[in-house]
Amino acid sequence: MVDEVILNDVPLQVTDFLFETVKDSEGKEIKKVSFNFKVTHSEYHDITTLLYQMVFDLKIPQSNEEFRAEIFNYATSVTNLYEENAVGDFSLVLLEVNGQE
Repeated sequence: MVDEVILNDVPLQVTDFLFETVKDSEGKEIKKVSFNFKVTHSEYHDITTLLYQMVFDLKIPQSNEEFRAEIFNYATSVTNLYEENAVGDFSLVLLEVNGQE
């Protein structure tokens, strides 16, 4: 069971992790990962700044996977984590960047 992923050297504790192989628009097989994670008020700025990068060095330590990935889908349960003690549920789907082998 995967409970941690690392995006650009930032570890995230995750739930509902799913790893799949899918076909891109050209029919090439690429990796797809999806997971959920919690973000607290104190982490909000750093995490959103990280996600704005859109493309990441993704590491999955528990399965020894590493590849470049970009955001395919992103959602959050709240729009204002600036309130003290607020915690948001984030959902992220990443696709392997085309051209990876």
